[in-house]
Amino acid sequence: MEKTWRWFGKKDPITLEMLKQIGVEGIVTALHDVPNGEIWTVERINDLKCYIESHGLRWSVVESLPVCEAIKYAGAERDRLIANYKVSLANLGKCGVKTVCYNFMPVIDWIRTDLQHPWADGTSSLYFDKIRFAYFDLKILQRVGAENDYLAEELEQVEALHRVITEDEKAELVDTIIVKTQGFVNGNIKEGDLNPVRIFKDLLALYEGIGRDALRENLRYFLNAIMPVCHEYGVNVCIHPDDPPFQVLGLPRIVTDEADIDWILNAVDDVHNGLTFCAGSLSAGVHNDTRLLARKFAKRTHFVHLRSTDALPGGNFIESSHLTGRGHVIDLVRVFERENPSVPMRVDHGRMMLGDEDKGYNPGYSFHGRMLALAQVEGIMAVVKDEMGRTV
Repeated sequence: MEKTWRWFGKKDPITLEMLKQIGVEGIVTALHDVPNGEIWTVERINDLKCYIESHGLRWSVVESLPVCEAIKYAGAERDRLIANYKVSLANLGKCGVKTVCYNFMPVIDWIRTDLQHPWADGTSSLYFDKIRFAYFDLKILQRVGAENDYLAEELEQVEALHRVITEDEKAELVDTIIVKTQGFVNGNIKEGDLNPVRIFKDLLALYEGIGRDALRENLRYFLNAIMPVCHEYGVNVCIHPDDPPFQVLGLPRIVTDEADIDWILNAVDDVHNGLTFCAGSLSAGVHNDTRLLARKFAKRTHFVHLRSTDALPGGNFIESSHLTGRGHVIDLVRVFERENPSVPMRVDHGRMMLGDEDKGYNPGYSFHGRMLALAQVEGIMAVVKDEMGRTV
């Protein structure tokens, strides 16, 4: 597999010079300063591509070319936004950037309640606490009908938390769930927005009456529209699983398990319509076995995210070491090195360690933590290639 790294552009404190030194081969990035829905021009694409290549690297994957909300909920602007998306895909293909990762999660991307959950060794990682998330849903958003989505004992735990939680903790919960984890990935809410809760509630309202079936059909409409461009320019698009892979906030989630992935790949049965295999997202759902999913979908996988999670009691989960947990990264490397060895792979979400905390890195995207993970995965790849009798 090609060793790639998610890099956030020329302003990223992690430089391409640093990445070259630690063995990175390909870069995963995007035109982060282009507003959602606007066209990525050939000039802008080539400028970044040439900058990456000047450091002896290649632009391997776009992550991501954002799909606007109006495409997902079929708003009045849908066709205009899809037309812009098609132009951007064509321009990427013309420039030789052929793999595009995207997601179809309504309103909110990946969800965590703690960005620096401490480990005994002094490092920290991302964490999801179901009761704190339920508190956000019930007490901060005050979403109508939210109480129907939780068990009686969970509601009792939310009430117990309500009696002791501080205003600072509430503010931090809002900042973690809908600001810090969203804004740096072309999200709907960014640092500095006034009243992010109100913005978020307005976005949720756009999906009233839209269930899983409707969202699926909106995805099918989008994929059918872009496939001719993908064929013409040889561009592969690959959908990212929902993170976490279950329903949240009354929103439909449609990339949560084997049946969902099957539906998407069969709805538009085309090699250019593929999967981003994110072991971390999939393993956060106790219903998923990443090894079985990898064996089934390896040939339709255009991009791999290698990370792992540990499922904890009560619906909580934590980002684990890349060598342990439900992601089964070692077994996944065996599958992809055998079935799809040229696929780009990036280690995803490293722990904060050795001063990463003070560098202003995006949540989950530390330098030292990801460097450790890359070294671990590179070692796994070497062993697997040796097992297969291939030259390392």
